[in-house]
Amino acid sequence: MPRRPPITFWATAFVAVVCLSLIVVDGWRSWNARALQLREVERAGSNLARAMARQADDTFKAADIAVADLVERVEVDGVGPAALARLHRRMAAQVGELAQLNGLFVYAADGAWLANSGPAAAPGLNNADREYFEYHRVHAGRGAHIGVPVISRSSGKWVIPVSRRINGADGSFAGVALATVDSAYLKRFYQSFDIGEKGAVALATQNGILLLRRPFDDSLTGMNLLGSNLYRAFVGAGPVGSGLLESPLDGEVRLNNYRSLERYPLFVTVALSQDEMLANWRRDTFSHGLGVLLLSVLLGLLGKRLVQQIGLRLEAEAQLLKARDALESANRSLEKLALQDGLTGLANRRQLDVSLGNEFSRAVRNAGTLAFIMFDVDCFKQYNDLYGHGAGDACLRAVSAAIRDLTSGRPGDLAARYGGEEIGILLPGAGLDGALAVADRVRLAIEGLAIEHRGNPAGVVTVSAGVAAVAPRRGDQAGQLIDAADRALYAAKLDGRNRVRAAPAAQA
Repeated sequence: MPRRPPITFWATAFVAVVCLSLIVVDGWRSWNARALQLREVERAGSNLARAMARQADDTFKAADIAVADLVERVEVDGVGPAALARLHRRMAAQVGELAQLNGLFVYAADGAWLANSGPAAAPGLNNADREYFEYHRVHAGRGAHIGVPVISRSSGKWVIPVSRRINGADGSFAGVALATVDSAYLKRFYQSFDIGEKGAVALATQNGILLLRRPFDDSLTGMNLLGSNLYRAFVGAGPVGSGLLESPLDGEVRLNNYRSLERYPLFVTVALSQDEMLANWRRDTFSHGLGVLLLSVLLGLLGKRLVQQIGLRLEAEAQLLKARDALESANRSLEKLALQDGLTGLANRRQLDVSLGNEFSRAVRNAGTLAFIMFDVDCFKQYNDLYGHGAGDACLRAVSAAIRDLTSGRPGDLAARYGGEEIGILLPGAGLDGALAVADRVRLAIEGLAIEHRGNPAGVVTVSAGVAAVAPRRGDQAGQLIDAADRALYAAKLDGRNRVRAAPAAQA
């Protein structure tokens, strides 16, 4: 049966589970709070992007309406002095009415200024080099074009051009009508948003040209965003989308919400810093987590004290059990020592006599067989004389180890030190042939040890063996088996040693 864990294990496990549960539940709550915070920020960013897109749409729509009006007046009334005078008054009135406009302009087919909303015409100026002028010159479309931001030649301010093509009566290119949206107007609007210290908002064309960005930096105006993460995300997501992106300008990771304008090929983006939007969550998580950690530590300390008290009680009980077991173990060791030879580690003569009596009786009851082998180390007295008694003891241990290795495979077999250099092997259930085979294997194994022995004719330590086997009947004596093996051993020594001899059946 598997051993049941002690009560201290279950007490420790209970305290650990309670503390771990507190930490896990608090971690789960914090993670959900983080997800909720991100959703709230994403919702706020999406709403802000929607407001920016609506404002930009309305701003450029008003400018486009003014430009469309200019195109119609020029194409209907022409560009005579009277018509241009009326046009100038109309342009000045419109600029006064629309705060987002920096100016209105009409250019001839060669780029010369025909009219503007300013107080006086600027003689000698030509805008044929502007991007929007070249666009309309080569494109026959009549729709509005929002160009690359430029510095106005009339006011020196950054403006965003909104222009349309003017056609002649035959449909040929006759010039450009232009409205310039004041970038400062959009800046003021973007400045009114609370986007944090690291947030950013931007307005860009759908072909990747940056029109305006907060934080404001004029050097970024007109920047190409085609290779940026933001532009790739916008193109892949469609008219509306969001995602965590790293800014190519400052490396800040922000949650970007982007949205296309409904009427014009532009899009806006609101990017809120991930660090800032999670700052409150981090502070809350730290304070709440610290409280849970302290509570867990307190519970752990109390639990540890409880487990220690339980452990002390169990330890006292264990000491009593240990003392009892030690006493029993000492008794078993004494019993074992009483049956074991101290030098060789084999059974001693006492254990051999007990085992021989038991096995002899069993063989009588079961009509079985019993064999005994008696070994003697050849010329052992000479070995002691030549090498000393310490070496003699080592020799006996080596011989005993070899015998033990060869007789340990069969249960019931017993190898014992009979006395001096004599060692016996009791083989229950073995016949004479089997016992002779065992004896010869042992003899060869000991000779194979090649222990030097100059006093032995073989030059190495050898043994002689006598083997006897009986099928005992009632009235027989166990000692007869040992006597027969001893006589066979004597015969082996007379024959020249290092050999095995069997006792005659009559003797056994």
